[in-house]
Amino acid sequence: MSQDILILEMDGDVARITLNRPEVHNALSMELSYRLVEAVETVKRSTKTKFVVFKGAGGTFCAGDDITEMFRWVEDEEGQYTLGANGVMRKVRIYQDMANAIEELDKLTISAVDGYAVGGGLEITMACDFVIATERARWGMPEVDSGITPGWGGTTRMARYIGKRRTKEINIIGAIMSAQRAVDWNLWNRVVPNDQLEVEVEALLEVLRSKNQQACRQLKYIINRGCETELYTAQGFEMLSAGLSGAVNGLWEVQDADQGKGIAGFSEKNNLWQTRRSLSKNFWAE
Repeated sequence: MSQDILILEMDGDVARITLNRPEVHNALSMELSYRLVEAVETVKRSTKTKFVVFKGAGGTFCAGDDITEMFRWVEDEEGQYTLGANGVMRKVRIYQDMANAIEELDKLTISAVDGYAVGGGLEITMACDFVIATERARWGMPEVDSGITPGWGGTTRMARYIGKRRTKEINIIGAIMSAQRAVDWNLWNRVVPNDQLEVEVEALLEVLRSKNQQACRQLKYIINRGCETELYTAQGFEMLSAGLSGAVNGLWEVQDADQGKGIAGFSEKNNLWQTRRSLSKNFWAE
């Protein structure tokens, strides 16, 4: 495989992002992290891409942040350790923005997990729509034993997937768990035989391609946003999405809507616009 630390392949409607530092289990160095940010932005701008697959090279997904570089997070331009906690917080904000960008892509995202997905690697999977893992895959948040805490989903997204009590267990104990447990706990979707990961990813892509992509985009959006708000507001998103679905399926006309007449009236300053503005402009203005 190429020596490039990140490989972005855009082929038709699929983009494949491969973390390629297998000698260190694809640990996220600062350079690899920045490259991942750039790759996500490239995919985000693409109108052809409908699906994104994240994977790791060398039989493992991602071992998380490269802890050996962590002190460099707080260096200034002269290499002095002067930025302190603010330097770490700035770096974490970049990573949080990246995870949010993955989660909010208007494409369907798949994590194909083999080997280890721990720390930042696990956080990538939690930002994706689907996660398929091999039987030998393992996951966890071992940061606690290095005296640090997660920064971009290990406590927040995780708690939304598996609940507060289990999130405390994963983060405070730091155990490495089986792929099947991730499925049992609703963190991942499916476990497949070790030699069937690519086959299962392609099978899922075939199913997803058969769908109405606008409907998929809407479903992803309203589910993501609805989970972060209370029921009444979430139902509002659901209702508006249903209306948009009707419109894009040809049921766009509303009898008492302007159907563009108001915009045309503004441009032309016609009788409709003049009447509305004359009635409204000074109404209750004093």
